[in-house]
Amino acid sequence: MNFFYIPIIVFGLIILISAFFIVKQQTAVIIERFGKFQSIRHSGLQIKIPLVDRIAGRLSLKIQQLDVIIETKTLDDVFVKLKVSVQYKVIRDKVYDAFYKLDYPHDQITSYVFDVVRAEVPKMKLDDVFVKKDDIAIAVKSELNEAMSGYGYDIIKTLVTDIDPDGQVKEAMNRINASEREKIAAQFEGDAQRILIVERAKAEAESKRLQGQGIADQRREIARGLEESVEVLNKVGINSQEASALIVVTQHYDTLQSIGQETNSNLILLPNSPQAGSQMLNDMVASFTASNQIGEAMKNSKKKNDE
Repeated sequence: MNFFYIPIIVFGLIILISAFFIVKQQTAVIIERFGKFQSIRHSGLQIKIPLVDRIAGRLSLKIQQLDVIIETKTLDDVFVKLKVSVQYKVIRDKVYDAFYKLDYPHDQITSYVFDVVRAEVPKMKLDDVFVKKDDIAIAVKSELNEAMSGYGYDIIKTLVTDIDPDGQVKEAMNRINASEREKIAAQFEGDAQRILIVERAKAEAESKRLQGQGIADQRREIARGLEESVEVLNKVGINSQEASALIVVTQHYDTLQSIGQETNSNLILLPNSPQAGSQMLNDMVASFTASNQIGEAMKNSKKKNDE
């Protein structure tokens, strides 16, 4: 007789245990009674009437993410793929709407994302799509919030996480970028070459100026030395013409001596004699004398004409 009650007791225990259930944190459980909505239970140990109430479904209240990839055309007729990441969650106070009004929320969100992106991107050129991707994300979020809030979903954020133009377009953009950088590099190289040429010219001009100044100083010192030599020779009874001839002959032999000391000299010497220096001086004196006579004659002629 006792064995007869054992199945009844076991069945009763099973029924009693099935009355209790656990709801995890950030989760909502929908309870139905005979197919009709009864209540929403949240985290913790919960109880329901066995065989009468049943768990119709569970909804996560955590933030979820849906990635949507859309291919569309820009204003300049370039096909581009965009990856839009939508972060959303079920509104705690609208779990009923989220569970009963939409069977496939992912499909609903995806449809709205396609609609907004394909309405916004064709208004922009490809470069503007990269620059204004935040504007696209804001437009998607605004449209989704307005549409999905009535179904119990809150759109936290939308992000345009990837923009992928056609392969040929990317290659063309890379070539344009490379050409632009090469142009800038060439400009910098040209500027550097121009600065180098200018600096070299300045250095050469300064070198010429200093060289000319050195030659002028050298000639000034030579003239001063000649003047002093003539004065010294005059003091010992040698007149100016003889002193000048002596100095010219001395310099002539000094030049020959310095040339003879250079073993690798390419200088070609013309035939000369010891009287060459004296002769050159006499020619110079005769030339100066003739010039003075001509000048005096011209002055006298002009004076007579004036009278």
